[in-house]
Amino acid sequence: MEKIPLTKAGFDALNAELKKLKSVERPAIIAAISEARAHGDLSENAEYHSAKEKQSFIEGRIKELEGAIGLADVIDPSKLSGTVKFGAKVEIVDEETDEEKTFQIVGEYEADIENGRLNIKSPLARALIGKDTGDSVEVRTPGGTRSYEILSITYA
Repeated sequence: MEKIPLTKAGFDALNAELKKLKSVERPAIIAAISEARAHGDLSENAEYHSAKEKQSFIEGRIKELEGAIGLADVIDPSKLSGTVKFGAKVEIVDEETDEEKTFQIVGEYEADIENGRLNIKSPLARALIGKDTGDSVEVRTPGGTRSYEILSITYA
């Protein structure tokens, strides 16, 4: 199995979600299923079917998180430096529009583009890996090829 790169914060977030699912969500859904069973005929009991569906989702997510945590390769970006690598915060500027953006390159389980966390497997992240401040990268997007210049690289 391939290791899953995670920052310490991403690893902690996965552990926290797993703990919540096991200690809060799972017992709550078991109680809801028991209550729905008490209402009688299960074939026409919408509460029961809804609770069973939610239980299935929770159990699936627990297995997914346990698998990811088991394969996690926790990387501390503060111990890195130099060119763009996993964990780097990269400030870039679109060479066409002069729009500046800052992204941190993270693993797929912690990626959240709206909060500036870019999946390492994304085209932009793959283009940035190994580059240095001042380098220009071209990225093929659904809207066409975009060019970005790296303004700064930091590791926190």
